[in-house]
Amino acid sequence: MSGGPLRGLRVLELAAIGPAPYACMMLADLGAEVLRVDRPGQERAFAAWHRILDRGRRPVSLDLKDPADTGLLLRLVDGADVLVEGFRPGVAERLGVGPVVCRDRNPALVYGRMTGWGQDGPLAQAPGHDINYIGLTGALHAIGPAGGAPVPPANLLGDFGGGGMLLVAGILAALFERSRSGLGQVVDAAIVDGTASLTGMLLAMAQAGQWGADRGGNLLDGGAPFYSVYRCADGEHVAVGALEERFYRALLTGLGLDAAPLPDRDDPANWPVLRQEFAAQFATRTRTEWTAAFDGTQACVTPVLSLREAAGHPHHRARGTFRRADEGVQPAPAPRFGRTPAGPDPAAPGAPSRRLLAGWGLTEAESTRLCTAEPAPAR
Repeated sequence: MSGGPLRGLRVLELAAIGPAPYACMMLADLGAEVLRVDRPGQERAFAAWHRILDRGRRPVSLDLKDPADTGLLLRLVDGADVLVEGFRPGVAERLGVGPVVCRDRNPALVYGRMTGWGQDGPLAQAPGHDINYIGLTGALHAIGPAGGAPVPPANLLGDFGGGGMLLVAGILAALFERSRSGLGQVVDAAIVDGTASLTGMLLAMAQAGQWGADRGGNLLDGGAPFYSVYRCADGEHVAVGALEERFYRALLTGLGLDAAPLPDRDDPANWPVLRQEFAAQFATRTRTEWTAAFDGTQACVTPVLSLREAAGHPHHRARGTFRRADEGVQPAPAPRFGRTPAGPDPAAPGAPSRRLLAGWGLTEAESTRLCTAEPAPAR
């Protein structure tokens, strides 16, 4: 097991998809011992998509519709610090593993719940996906080109930003509080709540009159020509983030433009003219040429890399931002710690040992039952 800052923490994960596995990946990366409970004989939906998110786990198979298996899960709860589930509201209760039952057995348990809409409210039982959750919070409305429709930012903003990361933050906060009270609690992490939290700065800007309702016309949504993306001669793109004046001056120098005849950049009415000038210049060279031209400057110009290209960038290679594993390229654990470096358990995923399960408080017979249970299908 890795020596991350959460070493010694035991997390019981009821297999789900998307944000809950991401949260458990982060906990495992930080050193927690994560035991994932799969349904026997059934491959999880989108299993191939979760090959990276599943790292660092020890999977076991339990049929939670079987009272005997439910009883065995509750024995695991006795030895857990954290339980994470991503069911719709009420499902865990119907299976007999809801927070009341689990925390009656283990009052110190932190019970993490991951949903889209939350445990209550008019939409609590409604189906949904990332695009629906970020759409209802105003976040999706803010993303997209001027005069065009909103553009979904993959499922990064809702599922993983507003969902998985906020669940991890809630779990860690509950664990810190437990260190004082000795008691666990339920963490109700809803993607709508987390995404709404992420919009805080934009809401403040809008209320201050500095963020308009029209997409693609604001400082940070691509409306400002000095904070935007430009197409190069080879069809690739560069990202420009020259917000501050000194960075803007460096941008003009790199583009070979004289600042004197250009209109005032602080007046949004002048942005179309500036954008035209910048676009014309960027179209004269390839992305590689512009990357070289701006290297070492303070213009805040970087290449827009594809997912396949990113791991090969010199900065990522120097820092080890990405790592290679049997599954291919993976993002490295983040953040980094000076004294207790994080990293996924190199021995996982794999069947848990009897010794490991004994550490969760299981008897020899119970440990044998789990170690000889039908394994989940290969992913």
